[in-house]
Amino acid sequence: MKRIYLQKAKNQIARPTTIRDINKQIVLNYVRDRAPISRAEIARETALQRSTVSAIVDALQELGLIEEIGMGDSTGGRKPTLLKLKTGSPCAIGIDLTPRETTIAVADLEGKVIELEKFTTSQDIEYMNRQIIERVSRIAEKYKNEQLEIGMSLPGIVDQSRGKVLYIPYFGWRDWDIARQLTEKTGLSVTMENDANAIALAELWFGQEQIRKIKNFITVLVSEGIGTGVVFDGQVYHGEKGAAGEFGHMIVGENAPVQCSCGSRDCWEALSSEKATVARYKKSFPHNGSKSHDINFNYLIGLANNGEPQAIGSLKETAKYLGIGISNLIVGLSPQAIVVSGSITNVWGLIADEVSLVVERSVRSRLPKTIITASTLGDSPTLIGALSLVLARIFASAS
Repeated sequence: MKRIYLQKAKNQIARPTTIRDINKQIVLNYVRDRAPISRAEIARETALQRSTVSAIVDALQELGLIEEIGMGDSTGGRKPTLLKLKTGSPCAIGIDLTPRETTIAVADLEGKVIELEKFTTSQDIEYMNRQIIERVSRIAEKYKNEQLEIGMSLPGIVDQSRGKVLYIPYFGWRDWDIARQLTEKTGLSVTMENDANAIALAELWFGQEQIRKIKNFITVLVSEGIGTGVVFDGQVYHGEKGAAGEFGHMIVGENAPVQCSCGSRDCWEALSSEKATVARYKKSFPHNGSKSHDINFNYLIGLANNGEPQAIGSLKETAKYLGIGISNLIVGLSPQAIVVSGSITNVWGLIADEVSLVVERSVRSRLPKTIITASTLGDSPTLIGALSLVLARIFASAS
């Protein structure tokens, strides 16, 4: 779902003899990005005829995508009627499956969550089938009078063209046809995506303005593993059968504190993931015994933000390997930006310099400088990614 770049929209405007939907898409995205905005302002910005804008606005109101919110200030004539996205009505169901927890959320057109439920993720695929289908079916019945679609984020390889999960390494699941089962049970369309790609889509449409304005960037998700989403020319790049972006398995060192999901101790994932950081920290207290089993990544983040040296040291060691992987991405693909997401963003202030130092040592100074920044999507970027699979389609097609 390609992002509309409003600063170039005038060159994209379709005339009456071309596809009307392009104009509808542009008008909707002007309302989305610049609300409150009037019909006259949209006409001036896009160089569309005022009558054309009015007709498109009427159509978008009928679709339940935008609404009038009152009058603006007059500049000499009649006061303009202001427009914004219509919010409060559910339009997207997001399913976010992670190795630890599965979240199902309902959101409106702005991405605001209306309701949310969580449950522990099981390794039993049949159990997960039942849980997901039953819970989504209840939601679909509750909102049966709404126009709903489903977006699903998963930690594995997804073939969007076939609507099938090819492989989830963490569980060893293969050829999971959950999308077909959901559609058969609920009648709702389902879009599935690898979690890192879903985050890339969310950054493209809903991330910080600095990132939304550029066309080529890479997202790096630090979680149980390492995932990357690649955006080229404003679109998520999937590669053959959705297998692009598996950079978590590139070799960046050796003798990692944990095994990668592929079994290696040399992979980026084995050296830079949350589980690698926790394992490093536990090695700081070899005589702590069973108490160390209670330590998780968020606990470690809290200690680091309170200044505990061992927690900070473990995170900085992770940052070193994170920087090595990022420098490889920059040298190989030359993106305009790298966006790091996951809970690690809560300690970005502690590790950002370490990441940058490694990158500066390994990337040639004459290459274009790449922005390296923390995501602003919060602690649940994969859930936002799941919802974005629906919301971005609406904004990209205006239907």
